[in-house]
Amino acid sequence: MKNITISIWRPSIVVTALILSIPILTIAISVFEPTGENWQHLKDTVLKEYIVNSMLLTCGVGIGTLLIGVSTAWLTAMCSFPGKNLFVWLLLLPLAMPAYIVAYTYTGMFDFAGPLQTMVRDWTGWRYRDYYFPQIRSMGGAITMLSLVLYPYVYLLGRSTFLEQSVGVMEVSRTLDCGPWTVFYKVALPLARPAIVAGLSLALMETLADYGTVAFFGLGVFTTGIFRTWFGLGDYNSAAKLASLLLFFVFALIIMERVSRNKARYHNSSGKLTRFSEYRLKGLKAWGAFASCAIPVFLGFFLPAAQLFLWAMETWSEMVDDRFFELARNSFLLGFGAALISVILALFLGYGKRIIPGKATIASIRMASIGYAIPGTVVAVGVIIPFAWLDGRIDTFMQSSFGISSGLILSGTIVAVMFAYVVRFLAISLQTVESGLEKIKPSMDDAARSLGCRPRETLYKIHIPLMKSSTLTAMMIVFVDVMKELPATLILRPFDFNTLAVRAFELASDERLADSSTAALTIVLVGLVPVIYLSKTISHSRLDQGNTKI
Repeated sequence: MKNITISIWRPSIVVTALILSIPILTIAISVFEPTGENWQHLKDTVLKEYIVNSMLLTCGVGIGTLLIGVSTAWLTAMCSFPGKNLFVWLLLLPLAMPAYIVAYTYTGMFDFAGPLQTMVRDWTGWRYRDYYFPQIRSMGGAITMLSLVLYPYVYLLGRSTFLEQSVGVMEVSRTLDCGPWTVFYKVALPLARPAIVAGLSLALMETLADYGTVAFFGLGVFTTGIFRTWFGLGDYNSAAKLASLLLFFVFALIIMERVSRNKARYHNSSGKLTRFSEYRLKGLKAWGAFASCAIPVFLGFFLPAAQLFLWAMETWSEMVDDRFFELARNSFLLGFGAALISVILALFLGYGKRIIPGKATIASIRMASIGYAIPGTVVAVGVIIPFAWLDGRIDTFMQSSFGISSGLILSGTIVAVMFAYVVRFLAISLQTVESGLEKIKPSMDDAARSLGCRPRETLYKIHIPLMKSSTLTAMMIVFVDVMKELPATLILRPFDFNTLAVRAFELASDERLADSSTAALTIVLVGLVPVIYLSKTISHSRLDQGNTKI
């Protein structure tokens, strides 16, 4: 019976992986399709702009996230200064703030018609062109907005690596008369490079996936180009080719991260981790460290959150109506549905990997979980093309056989939206579920088999009850990510079907920034849930490690 179950499980995993890989395969195949006049027009006019702007944006955000993430990681891991214990988790708060919402709030505050410039003109009597103020809606503004919300990726992995580095190496460097800066540049930073590059890769993938910020600022990058080609020209083929180029950039980042990880490795030779004597900062150095940690948190979370709250207080009576609750219901249902399906598939794939850990299984699971690295626009294009083709075939069959039109069964429906969400966020739930499965000893499986339990019964009766925390965490994270997802929803949503993210984007695009605050603030508040959970996890980890690792 076990062999029969396993024989069914393996092809099921392969088939599931192939279905989930359809969007990526569709985009990859589009490269070899013949080009039309629209594609030639794009090549001659805007393609160079898309490539240059995407590279400038990526490089700028890379530098910004490295400067903020690495510096704050080092300070909170290796130094002692006022407020350090608070900043350990406060620095995570910008993760709850989607970049496009930060862009809306800063534009409302610092644009020409915003309160700051208006106050300057009222006080000085200056008029337009009488003074200089940095343009928010610019490449520099987009780089700043994205850096402020994406640096936690580098901060998290960098700090974790700094804490796990061998204390002996650090202490030896001190005996060689190395100061804090020398230890940082010549010892700690090279050892942490693979983890920092991994965090940087995640930040840059999110940068390439962003649509709300760059569209609101009017920047020509691949994501905005895909939308313009799709909705402006109605050319699926050209949009798919742009998506394939964006996919190339993403895969380049993945390869960079893998290469970096393989090249540099270190081992903690001591059998026991001991307490590292922190650098105690005093005077100006201590307050400089305080400011270095406080400024990113203030600019990346507290300032935009405060502005959203003030706007929401002004407009909530007009904006919180039946329509708002309908949007909230749509967002919550999509989030819950995608989270539930993702976790079920993650349990199926993760447990399949546990009972049949072969090359085919591992390769299939990797194929199924690559979607998180792919921008939402690419996934959406890769979903709608095969779904539209399948709808066409079904409609032709129904008309020829029964004389009726089936219409849109897949494309332009909730089915397409949910499928895109699952493809995009399955990797999150799979990673969390696999982490939970690794904590269960193989002896539990052996004991279950000795009692006559089949693999499926073992999963239901033993593993799932033991993994309640992991599955709930996975559902929570996927739920929040779906709430924030904008480009895939914009492309795939049914007619007259909106979510909170879409509504906030539409109102902001119409320059109704204050009116968009209620929907935006709701998204931020929901996004705080996993961040707070992550913060508590870090705090508990520090307490557990108390005397062994700082």
